[in-house]
Amino acid sequence: MAELTTYRQAVSDGIAREMRRDSSVVCLGEDIGAAEGVFKTTTGLFAEFGPERVWDTPISEQAIVGAALGAAMTGIRPVAEIMFSDFFACCYDYLANEIPKMRYMTGGQVTVPLVIRTANGGGLGFGAQHSQAVENWVFTVPGLKIAAPSTPADVVGLMASAIRSDDPVIFFEHKGLLASKGELAPPDHVVPLGEAAVVRPGDDLTIVALASTVPTALSAAEQLAGEDISVEVVDLRCLVPLDAKAVLSSVARTSRLLLVEENPYQGGWGATVASIVADEGFELLDAPIRRVAAECVPLPFADALEDVVIPTVDKVVDAVRRLATF
Repeated sequence: MAELTTYRQAVSDGIAREMRRDSSVVCLGEDIGAAEGVFKTTTGLFAEFGPERVWDTPISEQAIVGAALGAAMTGIRPVAEIMFSDFFACCYDYLANEIPKMRYMTGGQVTVPLVIRTANGGGLGFGAQHSQAVENWVFTVPGLKIAAPSTPADVVGLMASAIRSDDPVIFFEHKGLLASKGELAPPDHVVPLGEAAVVRPGDDLTIVALASTVPTALSAAEQLAGEDISVEVVDLRCLVPLDAKAVLSSVARTSRLLLVEENPYQGGWGATVASIVADEGFELLDAPIRRVAAECVPLPFADALEDVVIPTVDKVVDAVRRLATF
């Protein structure tokens, strides 16, 4: 039987593996040291690597990201934590104007091998300012790579690629997945950035999902199998680089596409994927492209209301049924 681990344990495991491999890797963020992180995703790092490589910072997103940028420009490989992805708004100048443009503006003389980790997404009733899925915020910024794993093994594998990248990577860890379990990543496990995975094969329809919407899509596919609807589920794993080839290959097999995303419908990443398929694979389609996304409202605090806003299994099942019979 395969050894299991949790998503949150995989975060600290993935970072620790890279810190052991490369002495230039350091961590910084609020309460990530002796407190081991508000979500316990840096457990054991301070005990193993000490204050020289695990830095507790003031409560200032600008300070964290600014210090990380400066460190990265000198050859250190910082892994910076922004406690909640909602707080990207507090340091957005660095994210949009400084970090992604440094390599370009210096003609390649300066690289920024920086990873910014953050807890993302809803489903836990944390309220409007601590529950947003904000991949779309950084998806609009050229020069940033974006990873969003859905399983513990992918956390470790994508973390390895992110830390080794000479370009800045935004690494989204979904809060709703932290307690989920999966197979322990094997030694030296690396998942290339920009390589999607078909996590369930199917014949009738393709669902493209990311992070928390992957298990949602898988649950919907399992339910629909009982209705003789065969759903293929593609886990993008990264938004930049975007594995459009994997999406188009899947649509070529199924001829129908449903995109499931936690970003708000307006401006969500699914719109970009839909436009690529419409541009490059229109002749593959036997039905319109559909999207299940979050509503364009602030996230409610109450569980019952939050479920109305974000994608759920029931919403995906309903959308697949309608699309399969189009």
